[in-house]
Amino acid sequence: MFAARNLRRRMGDSAEIELINAENYFVFQPLLPEVAAGQVTAPHAASPLRLLLKGVFVRKAVVHSIDFERQEITVFQGVQRRHTLVRYDHLVIALGQSSDLSMITGLPEHAMTLKTLEDGRLLRSHVIEKLEHAEITQLPEVKQQALTFTVIGAGFSGIETVGEMAEFIERSLKYYKNIDRSEIRIVVVEMADRVLAELPPALGTYARRKLEARGIEFQLSTGVESASGTHLVTSAGEWIGTRTIVATIGSAPSKLVRDLDLPLKAGKIQVDRSFRVPAHGNVWALGDCALIPMVDRPDAKSDYAPPTAQFAVREARHLAKCIDDAVNGKQLAPFVYSSKGALASLGARSGVGDIMGIKISGFPAWLIWRAYYVAFLPGMSTRFRVLMNWLLDAITPRNVVQLSKPPAPGARHVLYHAGDRIYEKGNRADGVYTVVSGAVEMITHDPETGKEQRRRLGPGQHFGMRLILGEDRRQATARAAEHTRVLVLDREEVLKIADGIDDFRRHFEERIERELGRHWDRGDGQPVKRVAAVD
Repeated sequence: MFAARNLRRRMGDSAEIELINAENYFVFQPLLPEVAAGQVTAPHAASPLRLLLKGVFVRKAVVHSIDFERQEITVFQGVQRRHTLVRYDHLVIALGQSSDLSMITGLPEHAMTLKTLEDGRLLRSHVIEKLEHAEITQLPEVKQQALTFTVIGAGFSGIETVGEMAEFIERSLKYYKNIDRSEIRIVVVEMADRVLAELPPALGTYARRKLEARGIEFQLSTGVESASGTHLVTSAGEWIGTRTIVATIGSAPSKLVRDLDLPLKAGKIQVDRSFRVPAHGNVWALGDCALIPMVDRPDAKSDYAPPTAQFAVREARHLAKCIDDAVNGKQLAPFVYSSKGALASLGARSGVGDIMGIKISGFPAWLIWRAYYVAFLPGMSTRFRVLMNWLLDAITPRNVVQLSKPPAPGARHVLYHAGDRIYEKGNRADGVYTVVSGAVEMITHDPETGKEQRRRLGPGQHFGMRLILGEDRRQATARAAEHTRVLVLDREEVLKIADGIDDFRRHFEERIERELGRHWDRGDGQPVKRVAAVD
């Protein structure tokens, strides 16, 4: 967005500028923790691209591929995702970074991220859902897990997220009479030996102590081994019972960047000091997806531009100059910029910062942080809305209205550790399960003798099939017998697939008749014979 706006300002009507983006809005990422904490409402944190980019053609589409020889971009656009070719004379790639949590078992399935506006909205809804659950549950273990919130990563994103989330929880507890502040546990897990490694050690120490005074626990020099829907296992061997995991780690190149035939280093597109991609005179890259050298012979991390908003804004301005100079046959100047410092909000009107070598902390740092980022927000209307949100937050209670719960995908993988309860007899049925790996133990009791009966299921076997027949109460208890991954399908998903794939339907018809003694008739179960069954 910043690149397109600066190109328009510099080149005017002499160039046709087009921006291709999957969404029709721009969101300033440093605001996402405040969106997640309900301090700024999601729509007010976003700016319409067409309002910001007057004179720029905005194409709402998804980029599929790029042909550098033919200078064509293939996009899918419109309701039908129609295949369309877009030609270019100069191409700027500013795709940022995506999240890749696949290096830790269970994290992709059970961790939340904070990369998009929707991520922020869903995290807020999730936290409210956990408070609501903890308010009414009669199970101490479930309450403890619901009130334990974990954040992985103690960089800027992790610290600002945990600070805002803690403030949101603290200011919301007055609405929940069955939850005491002492029952809340908030944990930050960080592989490094200190927080905010980008700032001087003294400021990192101040931030940690300030957050610890608010009851936030830090586990430094500690990694994550695995995660499930109810636990996070650290490299120190601790099993943290939690139903909220926020991962601020795992930045990785987008699939499109990985698929492009461009030189990559550390997952980023290699460019020269003028943002041009080697061997491509008309292809440029900037922002988080580009590895931008700040010196002629870089050999250390500090020799490259950091992925911060401060640098991104300056990069966009210089890129516009470079492209304009290239079009007019002028020599390109290298990008030169020195950081003016860094700031981090800790929530609760406190912050830390290093501005041009001057270390600040507490309320002054928080105030400067707000003023600094308001200045970076694009568009007066966005600045005004954000300022009004901040003003209202200062004089009114936090809003705990949950407009919608985070939706569970109709088909999803779920990881369980040995001994984890998958569901209990009498629970409302939430899906049909298939064991992918590991083993599940089904537990029931003989209706006549009361004797406990156990049945072990392995990979490829199903349980919870009564839901297909329309029965919405569990007839048995299911527990993970070992480290287990299952595939869960909602009833609607099962019925849709069965309508389209005869083999799938026959597969479940046979198993329902064999294991439950029932006949599946378009979702209505009719008794065939009386048999002893565990499901």
